[in-house]
Amino acid sequence: MESRIVQVELGNLVLASVYVPNGGKDYPAKLSFMTRLAAWAKQWHERGREVVLCGDINIARTDLDVHPRERKPGIIGQRPEERELFETLLGGYFVDVQRALEPDNPGLFTWWPPWRNMRQRNIGWRLDYVIASKTIADRAASCVVLADLGTSDHAPVMMTTG
Repeated sequence: MESRIVQVELGNLVLASVYVPNGGKDYPAKLSFMTRLAAWAKQWHERGREVVLCGDINIARTDLDVHPRERKPGIIGQRPEERELFETLLGGYFVDVQRALEPDNPGLFTWWPPWRNMRQRNIGWRLDYVIASKTIADRAASCVVLADLGTSDHAPVMMTTG
């Protein structure tokens, strides 16, 4: 199965990097992985641990996370059941840090189709996230897309705390 998660425990903190399959090859596997990821996150929360989960979730959480020209109802990455699983992952105890800091910013894209200068024109999707326990999210000073870094079709997202 094409899925990855790497985690480290540092005292009470759990840091994890995740890659959620995009679902193009096996959509049910993507949904299954998201269900298991939400259970994993809930388990850490119930143990009283602080969590930072970052990486490529391969879901645009809301329509605001997709450029209007890229919005396509029913396309993988924008489907209602994927978005519901994303909300289940947050579970009321984790925070989408970037969106919390910039709730109305329509240009927080982290992935761009690799044609027609979409990256340069910022016509993309937000698929990469920093998700954190509320206690950590409350200390976030910034959470930015490093759009000019690297050559991938994805850009890293970096959170700093104050």
